[in-house]
Amino acid sequence: MKRALITGITGQDGSYLAEHLLALGYEVHGLVRQTNLENASESHGKNLYERCKLHVVSLDSFHGLYRLISKVKFDECYHLGAVSFVGEHLADGFHTIFANTSGTHYLLAAIHEMQPTCRFYFAGSSEMFGRPTSAPQNEQTPFLPRNPYGISKVTSYHLVRNYRATYGMFCSTGILYNHESPRRRPEFVTRKITRAVARIKSGRQTQLELGNLEARRDWGYAPDYVRAMHLMLNHSEPLDLVVATGVIHTVRDFCEVAFAHAGLDWKKYVVTNPRFFRDEDAIPLQGNPAAIKQALNWQPTKSFEEIVCEMVDHDCAVENR
Repeated sequence: MKRALITGITGQDGSYLAEHLLALGYEVHGLVRQTNLENASESHGKNLYERCKLHVVSLDSFHGLYRLISKVKFDECYHLGAVSFVGEHLADGFHTIFANTSGTHYLLAAIHEMQPTCRFYFAGSSEMFGRPTSAPQNEQTPFLPRNPYGISKVTSYHLVRNYRATYGMFCSTGILYNHESPRRRPEFVTRKITRAVARIKSGRQTQLELGNLEARRDWGYAPDYVRAMHLMLNHSEPLDLVVATGVIHTVRDFCEVAFAHAGLDWKKYVVTNPRFFRDEDAIPLQGNPAAIKQALNWQPTKSFEEIVCEMVDHDCAVENR
């Protein structure tokens, strides 16, 4: 039986990855903070975490990570945990840069010293490209991060490459574009929309305030993306790959599909508020998945419309409990 360690196991991706690995017969371990576990159990199902072995260890504690990895042998480590602040100002993002970079380094150092054969996956992000000069982006596109989160991801990416090149460790980075599901946190615009649809449908809300409706994103399905993570760590060689659909949609598209699925006309309920506007770049963050499709035979299983409808159905069910 293979044994895997997941950081960020209580997040959207961590929960889906845990389910995927359990279904494959893995023994799944996860790092948690007790408060995260209590919140996640409500939305992901308590039974999921009862089937995992959880460790209360912080990513900013090298001693805690070292102690865990010295005691438990892992075949694979999926490093998904991160501070996900995406503000524009570097001064405000000091903690984001420090926490994400040091957490990756601590984990790599402990694995290298105690379990150098453990395969390591790092969750990169399209924010690493920041303001790209061309679209779609691929594995050769230059990184031009524009916020603390993107900078921390680029730094961690180079740490991962360094451990691979210097020590011969099996280390891979997946550069993941936006991926959604009913487990997406409420502060993200996609979940904000689907929750509003459910509340408007039930009569508990009358309108939805959004920013730029023409903002474009490459939206995929979270369970498809965690499947890509597992494929990467079980490939014959370590690879750094873009994980994306290659198709972009606007926030307006998302609203149209979400409201229509509930039998509503989005134009009657959605209003724009300049307070929520973010500058939209001329060149969008759009991934080119050609390399991962060729190397791993990976394909998305759900269309944009199917993802949106699943999220609406989930939030309507929650609203009507």
